[in-house]
Amino acid sequence: PMSDEEFRASVRDGVVKHSRQALIEDTWNAFSQHLFYLAGGNDDAQTYVRLKERAKELERRFQLPGNRIFYLSIPPSSFTDVCEGLSRSGLAGTPGARSPYTRIIVEKPVGRDLASAQAINEVTGRVFDESQIFRIDHYLGKETVQNLMVVRFANSIFEPIWNHKYVDHVQITVSEAEGVGTRATYYEEAGALRDMVQNHLLQLLCLVAMEPPYSLDPNVVRNAKMEVLRCLRPITAKDADKCTVRAQYTEGTAHGTPVPGYRRENGVKPNSTTESYVAVKCSVENWRWSGVPFYLRTGKALPLRASEVAVQFKEIPQILFNANAQNPQAPNVLALKIQPEEGLSLRIVSRVPGTRAQTHPVEMNFKYGEVFGRPSPEAYERLLLDVMAGDASRFMRRDAVEASWAWITQILEAWDKSGQRWLPEYQAGTWGPVEADRLIQNDGRSWRVL
Repeated sequence: PMSDEEFRASVRDGVVKHSRQALIEDTWNAFSQHLFYLAGGNDDAQTYVRLKERAKELERRFQLPGNRIFYLSIPPSSFTDVCEGLSRSGLAGTPGARSPYTRIIVEKPVGRDLASAQAINEVTGRVFDESQIFRIDHYLGKETVQNLMVVRFANSIFEPIWNHKYVDHVQITVSEAEGVGTRATYYEEAGALRDMVQNHLLQLLCLVAMEPPYSLDPNVVRNAKMEVLRCLRPITAKDADKCTVRAQYTEGTAHGTPVPGYRRENGVKPNSTTESYVAVKCSVENWRWSGVPFYLRTGKALPLRASEVAVQFKEIPQILFNANAQNPQAPNVLALKIQPEEGLSLRIVSRVPGTRAQTHPVEMNFKYGEVFGRPSPEAYERLLLDVMAGDASRFMRRDAVEASWAWITQILEAWDKSGQRWLPEYQAGTWGPVEADRLIQNDGRSWRVL
């Protein structure tokens, strides 16, 4: 346990280390007086009694109305103890009450398969109303992710061509340069499919593929996303080999740092079949996206930390320029870049200056930092403010969590049935296994170079 002052000193160290701006002493001194520490056990009833007494005391001191937010970054096994402790002590508040409100934030992953996700949702749902539960995915707070809906629905040039008639395919990439490092114990139980695809990548897919909502009401937006999950074609055991690739990294250098092979990381079993890389080909089976493949990929120990959504449009029906050139004309691509630099680019074909009718692909680029001249709020900053405001549009609803896990669990079960004991490998610092290249090359396409 720490004293309040020790806790404040610890938080201050974190602010100094991680803040994008220099610490202002006067601001810190005023803010830090509102930080307090209380230690206790998840399964100790007296912890919740003491927490309630401390909360009431501070509410009286600072003349607060009684609004409370509990951030539950806890293992799945602790949800029953914590939710029941909050309920018995009276800390859970009145379900659905708007003033004063009580809300909980549930950190991902919500479970590790459909059954465990349903169990967690059942426990939280017994104590809290769905309107009080905010399942957080920090990717949904990133500026470019927020901008996806704006690009689609505030610009008349995109939405008319955002369908199977004009879109050839969509690529969603989330690459990480580091290996599993100190998270090896957690990662062994999760793997790339659970850790990244179930939440981050599927949520990005929903934003790309959703139908236009008739308003920005949180439930209207979440209904539109939910429809995408309902339309995802299941990947069964007979499809898994053709539609998924999983792999582990071997020893190499990623982003200038030596990385041991995945099976040599501390905390990883020497015969582990946990994937550090996964690529998935999937389809949204509705009128808009009929026949359009979505390619998802994510992995550890790749060349760089980068995330983007790339919509590649179909090639023109007849080539008038460069008709006899060895290289085919590059198709148009709209790429929404999520990290490291937030922005978007549109690849078009332009004429090369000169006397010959030659063409060349060029990029029209937009970067948030260059245009607006100020840093965007961090994803968690934005999402925590959303919780305070009661705006749930960027948080996953119970049905969406369970629908995404239902889709993911089928893949996990297909992998288990395969009995595969040795996964394909890729050297740390490369873009993944050759099997992932074949996955997309079999369709006459290739992964984008980031």
